[in-house]
Amino acid sequence: MVADDKAELGSLIEILPPVEFCCIYGSKLHPNNKDETSMIDYIIGVADPKQWHSKNLKLNKDHYASWLVHLGGARMITDIANDIGVGVHFNPFVSCNNKYGVVRMHDLIQDILGWERFYLSGRLQKPVNILVDNLDVENVNTVNLKAATSAALLLLPSKFTEEDLYAKICSLSYMGDLRMLFAEDKNKVNKIIQGQYHLFEKMYKSSLEEYAAKNLLRFSSAGDKQVHIFQDCGLCAASTLVSSLPPSIRSEMGMKLGEKRILDDSGRVRQQVVIGSKEQAAECMKRLVRRKVMVSSTRQAIAGLLTAGAVHGVRYVANKMRKAWKSWV
Repeated sequence: MVADDKAELGSLIEILPPVEFCCIYGSKLHPNNKDETSMIDYIIGVADPKQWHSKNLKLNKDHYASWLVHLGGARMITDIANDIGVGVHFNPFVSCNNKYGVVRMHDLIQDILGWERFYLSGRLQKPVNILVDNLDVENVNTVNLKAATSAALLLLPSKFTEEDLYAKICSLSYMGDLRMLFAEDKNKVNKIIQGQYHLFEKMYKSSLEEYAAKNLLRFSSAGDKQVHIFQDCGLCAASTLVSSLPPSIRSEMGMKLGEKRILDDSGRVRQQVVIGSKEQAAECMKRLVRRKVMVSSTRQAIAGLLTAGAVHGVRYVANKMRKAWKSWV
């Protein structure tokens, strides 16, 4: 991103109270996107959302639905985001086609490391442009990227392309998302990969190199310039992939498939999920991720409609459905 573009996109931050973290994403940022109506989304991390919203209400009251301002203000906004949604309050249509979501930094880090709700963690498995990062979230996110690589490899066959891998990673956060049935472009994953392929390469290079060093992956360039990847689909390799999944996923897999106590490389005793095959582990993990995505996306959609207000909410859904309809006809 050139300096002028970054400064323009960062101009929203200048009118808001101070933030600890801010990243942007959206189809408008894709190099091959010519749609001027596309939206740019901001994820904003703050220490105390209630306090932050209180300050923002004084600075930018028009960013909120009027009934929220009058009835409960910052407290109601935060309560709806936490109790009904997944801890993120979105202000849509702030200016032109921009919207931003506000989340407590603690909740953001927990989701990145543990996939507790698999909402923001899923977003950060795809390329974003980071504008503010006071707490080095980009470095923390490497754990999330390795976990996403492991999950995708479990779901892929013994031979696939690098593009297949990134598409599978990208699709993780859409599995079970009810919006994909009626309010999202059916070609969304392919468009994300095609528009940001080199960014995916950069993001996942270290994870792939680590697994290649462990002889779990082997790379081969074909005549069509596609990079083909061969993976070890044996039980030991699958167990290694499962061990890199977030604690919440491993714990739930252990409850369904069983666990055993083992000594890790550092000599510490830990629990290991007992799997009968790579396919069994993949299916179990897929069901768990699908359920997390379904719950979080549904709750966030409800919270979004409540906090955005009827007019903004209907407008946002209508725009999403219009784009989805275009992809189907």
